[in-house]
Amino acid sequence: MDFKAIEEMIHTMDSSSLGYLEVNWQDISIVMKKKGESGLIKLSNSDNNLEELKDQVKKVKESKNDNEDTKDTPNINQEVKQDDNIKEIAAPIVGTFYSKSGPDKPDYVSIGDKVKKGDTLCIIEAMKIMNEIQSDVDGEIVEVVAKNQDMVEYGQTLFKIKLNS
Repeated sequence: MDFKAIEEMIHTMDSSSLGYLEVNWQDISIVMKKKGESGLIKLSNSDNNLEELKDQVKKVKESKNDNEDTKDTPNINQEVKQDDNIKEIAAPIVGTFYSKSGPDKPDYVSIGDKVKKGDTLCIIEAMKIMNEIQSDVDGEIVEVVAKNQDMVEYGQTLFKIKLNS
């Protein structure tokens, strides 16, 4: 991972609503935190630094649990079901949401579109890799929650699909 990639990650995080990002790749760990939390950006490539980083992450997590101002942070373990006929499609990774394959191309799906299992709904770009997100159900798009070029978090709802009866 070169400095330019790290710099781009910092810029992307800064311009997004993302509050926490942790990247572990080969011998490098990067943790970024914002939104009123104490800022933390650290690179480590030795065992001592890694242990220090783990301690800092543990402290941040503990202070986050004690902090009552965590309403902005979604709890991805909590599943809210408003309608048994609605399936929420969540982001499987952190990245940039794209509703279409190019600037001059139409959206993959819009409200009211019928989709089948395996149809491409969007793309999420993570570390310069374009990941197609596909429907795992047959149904009709009732809501597109994410907006084109938004940063999305793991577990964040992207689409709501009304299941075929």
